[in-house]
Amino acid sequence: MTAPNTSTSALITASLRSRHAAEKRFRAYGIIAIATALVFLVVLLSSILAKGYGAFFQTQISLSIVFSQDVIDPKKTGDGQVIARANYQKLVRNALQARFPHVKKRREIKKLSALVSRGARRQLQAMVANDPSLIGATRRVWLTASGDADMFNKGAIARDIPEKTRRINDRQIAWLDALEESGALRKRFNVTFFTTGDSREPEQAGIWGAIVGSALTLVVTLILSFPLGVTAAVYLEELSVKNRWTDFLEVNINNMAAVPSIIYGLLGLAVFLNVMHLPRSAPLVGGIVLALMTFPTIIIATRAALKAVPPSIREAARGLGASPVQVVLHHVLPLAMPGILTGTIIGMSRALGESAPLLMIGMVAFIVDIPQGPFDPATVLPVQIYLWADSPERAFVEKTAAATLVLLAFLVIMNATAVILRRKFEKRW
Repeated sequence: MTAPNTSTSALITASLRSRHAAEKRFRAYGIIAIATALVFLVVLLSSILAKGYGAFFQTQISLSIVFSQDVIDPKKTGDGQVIARANYQKLVRNALQARFPHVKKRREIKKLSALVSRGARRQLQAMVANDPSLIGATRRVWLTASGDADMFNKGAIARDIPEKTRRINDRQIAWLDALEESGALRKRFNVTFFTTGDSREPEQAGIWGAIVGSALTLVVTLILSFPLGVTAAVYLEELSVKNRWTDFLEVNINNMAAVPSIIYGLLGLAVFLNVMHLPRSAPLVGGIVLALMTFPTIIIATRAALKAVPPSIREAARGLGASPVQVVLHHVLPLAMPGILTGTIIGMSRALGESAPLLMIGMVAFIVDIPQGPFDPATVLPVQIYLWADSPERAFVEKTAAATLVLLAFLVIMNATAVILRRKFEKRW
């Protein structure tokens, strides 16, 4: 009797050791998978941060601007339209020539003027419009440097590479060195990046237009998808009779959640633009398309939240004489709201990061002006990133990475909000 017991014990011990070893291996595989994912995430974020950090700062050049009466208002009319149409670029060119008097040739003057952004004329125009007494005076003004000068000052363009392979030549580098030695060159926080719309010139391009467009689009998406999604989920989960019709709806809702986003863009192009003739590249159309895409996500999340409410809540409400609608509206829906909000925020964050369906409805257009409403032409952050990534200038590469960081920040904030809401209002049964 002793031998069989010993043999059985040995088999059990060996089996336990094997199971424990398998469990340890499985845990090790899980840890390795998580560590690998974290490493790739850190590498990705580090790469984006390294490329985009410089876009948050902008190089400026200090020049002594002579607001010449002969250039701004030669007839001394004082007319605002005359002053607005003045050749302010000539003021910048005169200041550069005064700073570097040895530059005489036309080609060299053009290269010298290329160190300052073309948007400097609008800066001077705004100064004179706000203070007409500047006409005839001389002021020292910090003007935005051009994209190439900015990239060189940040070290993105190396001076030791052959001149033919650089977008900035040796003479321009010498002028920038002279400006830096005299304290006329500096880097400051790039407010323009957060306060302006898109531009052909990288040093003038900003994301404010895309942010406003994204906000308007998400507002339309939320207004359409949230009430409809919650209402549909409540009907299917709480009020409908289970039959072939509801089964058909459930299957199609689940299928809609798996449809590629570009299909919704094709639907928007075919129906909302070609048939209904809604304005192209408008947040209204973008919001409708994204609402269709977000709709099944909200329904699925809402149904899951409703299922999590214990049946005893419904039974107690019915026992007190509540109608089916009262049971849902007064008892079940308030208790399920944290889960519903979490699913809605996650769906909205997915909509914020979408670009494919919006490209199909024309939101890929070059938009300079800030949209004032849902019917105005607009773009969104993902599409803005797409447009900048396709631009050849080195400065737009920096802008692309910086805009990606801003988009990631919004996504992190939205997902963190979903987690906080779930933890704060979630009830454990």
